[in-house]
Amino acid sequence: MKVKVKSWHAVAHWRWDTGAPEQDDPDGEGDVCGICRVPYEGCCPSCKMPGDDCPLIWGECTHVFHMHCLLKWIGTPASKQQCPMDRRTWVTAERKVGGAAPS
Repeated sequence: MKVKVKSWHAVAHWRWDTGAPEQDDPDGEGDVCGICRVPYEGCCPSCKMPGDDCPLIWGECTHVFHMHCLLKWIGTPASKQQCPMDRRTWVTAERKVGGAAPS
């Protein structure tokens, strides 16, 4: 029996690697920006398309935000240059890209 494929539709799904452990999140609040409350896979209110044009930024405090949301937050006098989640002085973390996971 021969089969001839006339058409097919590919589907893909992507996620930012936030470094958070894969675990159950009953309230669904783990993978959202703490400032705009939009999922990391979406884009911040300032952007039209998610992805590399709307990157994430990590702090040494381990909190993650859309970069544009954090820059807007840090630019306000009320922020006092602090993380919006824990009010520690904001320091951008060094992000290691492409590191192999320990076995």
